[in-house]
Amino acid sequence: MQTQSNRRVIGVLGGSGIYDIQGLTNTRWEKVASPFGEPSDAFLFGELDGQQVVFLPRHGRGHKLTPNAINYRANIDALKRVGVTDLLSVSACGSLREDLPPGTFVIVDQFIDRTIARQKSFFGPGFVAHVSMAHPVCGRLSQELLQAARSVGLKVVQGGTYLAMEGPQFSSLAESQLYRSWGCHVIGMTNMPEAKLAREAEICYATVAMVTDYDCWHPDHDHVQVSDVIRVLLDNANHGRALVREVVPALKDRAVPCPFGCDRALEYALITAPEARDPAVVKMLDAITGRVLAAQQAGK
Repeated sequence: MQTQSNRRVIGVLGGSGIYDIQGLTNTRWEKVASPFGEPSDAFLFGELDGQQVVFLPRHGRGHKLTPNAINYRANIDALKRVGVTDLLSVSACGSLREDLPPGTFVIVDQFIDRTIARQKSFFGPGFVAHVSMAHPVCGRLSQELLQAARSVGLKVVQGGTYLAMEGPQFSSLAESQLYRSWGCHVIGMTNMPEAKLAREAEICYATVAMVTDYDCWHPDHDHVQVSDVIRVLLDNANHGRALVREVVPALKDRAVPCPFGCDRALEYALITAPEARDPAVVKMLDAITGRVLAAQQAGK
């Protein structure tokens, strides 16, 4: 297996204001090309207390993209190409539980994927791979997010299931009640197939879901004022920046490999025999499969 470096590059996927962080230095915006198309926006490169960090506005600056219009493959591939090793997903969501009121931060540990019209894998005809998604987030990265959230005084809950819906419309009352019956905790539109692709790219991935409101199951849902939602959104954005500011420097020079195996997810996942792989597909996957293919070549 290829030797891994202790050097970490932290990626942050979130709203267009999440990168407006005090102490971020050496900043530059730069477009990053991907064979899978255009990422959501240019990347903002910078440093926090000496730790390299890369921000990508998931919907583009100005919120130009609906959740189902985001090119998730291009986003993750491009983040991999610039060296991102750990990816923090900061996402607004609705609550499916009374005990998760607006303003709560949930460190998600499971997903149910109900999206239906998105490209969900880098692999396909010509090069097949199957990665495990039993535990879809990095346990170590999630724990570090939890500690950072507590350090800055956020109302945070460890663990929860995120229901990813297609959107861009919100769910019907019947759907919301169904998802509650499944035991889901929060509902959003952006974390799938993002988490699946991060696993295929061997990037440690964790989600912090920021509750903005109760979903439509709640009896008070129709009485919520727009001003209340906006206030929670602004508060969550401020808290999200504080969280990123706290956690990013703490990730510097972590020991590798990842104890949860995120950085080795493709080790036994590539199914297609080398001689049967489509060269054009292999070329597109150079950033995603580069480590494991180099290791296989060296082991011959």
